[in-house]
Amino acid sequence: MLNAVWVAVIVAAAFWVVGVCAAVYVMAKAARLMSQATDAVATLRERQEALIERANTTIDRASEQLVKTDAITASMDEVTANMAELTGRMTALAPLARVIAASAGSPAARLAALAYGVNRALSMRRPAGPQRASRPPAARPAAARSPAPGMKALPRPAAPGWRRAALGGQRDGVAS
Repeated sequence: MLNAVWVAVIVAAAFWVVGVCAAVYVMAKAARLMSQATDAVATLRERQEALIERANTTIDRASEQLVKTDAITASMDEVTANMAELTGRMTALAPLARVIAASAGSPAARLAALAYGVNRALSMRRPAGPQRASRPPAARPAAARSPAPGMKALPRPAAPGWRRAALGGQRDGVAS
């Protein structure tokens, strides 16, 4: 039969077993928490390294831009000095420019310009010579060839060797 001492020993052993089970449960939870904390710290460390690397790259780029800005500023200082020198030279040449401008409006200059204009207009109105008429169509510039069948002809730009329309609105004797 059980006496009071044996009951107390059994109760104490039961409480000790429950206490040990609780301690094991708490230690298992603590171990899981520590492994998750270790993983979180490792992840944060990787992110921190990536962030520091990106920050260093950004700082390097900013440094490069500052070097370029310094070069541009130095160049602008040089341009400003050159512009000041040019302004001084232009101020020195202003009287000469006034003399040239006054002579451009003289009657002799106007007469020479009129003679040149009349000569140019007359030379453009003359019909094409035999040399130009004997040139085969394939030798003409591409801009001067007729368009393919069914295509609309676009206005032709002035090509070297071809005269522009003069007073009569004709090109090489052909109405355009």
